[in-house]
Amino acid sequence: MHKIDVLIVGAGAAGLTCAMHAGNRHRNVVVIDHSNKAGKKILLSGGGRCNFTNYHINPIDYISHNRHFCKSALTRYTQWDFIELVKKHRIPFHEKTLGQLFCDNKSKDILDMLLLECEQAGAEIKLDTIIESIEKVSDYHFIVHTSKGNYHCESLVIASGGLSFPTMGASPFGYKVAEQFDIHVWPTRAGLVPLTLHNQDKDLLSTLSGIGIDSIVSNSRQSFRENMLFTHRGLSGPAMLQISSYWQPGETVIINLLPNIDLFAHLKVMQKSHPNKQLKTILHAFFPKRIIEVLLPDIGGQQLDSITHKDFAHVARQFDSWKLLPNGTEGYRTAEVTLGGVDCNALSSKTMECTHVPGLYFIGEVVDVTGWLGGYNFQWAWSSGWAAGQVV
Repeated sequence: MHKIDVLIVGAGAAGLTCAMHAGNRHRNVVVIDHSNKAGKKILLSGGGRCNFTNYHINPIDYISHNRHFCKSALTRYTQWDFIELVKKHRIPFHEKTLGQLFCDNKSKDILDMLLLECEQAGAEIKLDTIIESIEKVSDYHFIVHTSKGNYHCESLVIASGGLSFPTMGASPFGYKVAEQFDIHVWPTRAGLVPLTLHNQDKDLLSTLSGIGIDSIVSNSRQSFRENMLFTHRGLSGPAMLQISSYWQPGETVIINLLPNIDLFAHLKVMQKSHPNKQLKTILHAFFPKRIIEVLLPDIGGQQLDSITHKDFAHVARQFDSWKLLPNGTEGYRTAEVTLGGVDCNALSSKTMECTHVPGLYFIGEVVDVTGWLGGYNFQWAWSSGWAAGQVV
């Protein structure tokens, strides 16, 4: 039996952050993970360059059944705090778009930084370790049975992540721990994930695979302007990933393929100045030929002077208010995050401790807090890990 102060389950972003801060408080910390490598998701993220935070982090850009829960952690350990840590380790980084910060080199820079901080704080990391059972002995005392020995700890921190990227070892372990201790878990689903299409639309749009276009993608509750990408399975790209977290089955999404142009007004002006030009020629200034052929198969070849304003309005709607009914999502296989999870109302927003199970903490993606694409979810991992690390 190993007697320690803090046992953290999960050697990912949140778990490693909690470990280094708890270790810096001279707590005896052990991090265990069933994987053979720490921080696998960190290495994969951002196309291998780790979008580690965002200049514009704001609690309102997070989804949760308790919208106020994330405020405490995010405002006490901010993006600026994590940026200072990155600068301390002299990791070069850059802003890509919309405040998104990426490593200049590789994601490994962020993982190496966290591992070094853990080492310097005296936190021990044990990999290839499977948890077999958890016993609550009394308040602030747990016995955790693992494939590599048993641990008696005062604080047990669950940082096991969600269900996204199952090939990276994702599992429902954290939700099962919550259920063991009668903690409510909100139903989970894939977030920040490509949308799939019904067969009719999929067949129609299949020739557009590989085309990316600046768009505004909306539903009745949210709207995002970023790039949209046609794929052979459906629709992807940042705009679609963003709206997917707010999309519910059976809902239509509205796509504006011309965010900067009033197409109806533009066509009327062009009709006066270039009446003999074909409609498709005018549209070629804005779109690849394939998009026009697919979305406007009927009147694209007509001259502008032969087209009525009513038809112009129809054309404009095809491009600035294009309505699509997705069939579903690609699921956890390609999802960036997991929506839902451990009920925030069961946790302290200041410490991440379970209010009815003293000594048990949940941090990171396993909690019902999901951010936008672009570094928001990593920041939640850093902030929630820091919050727990101050008190475990």
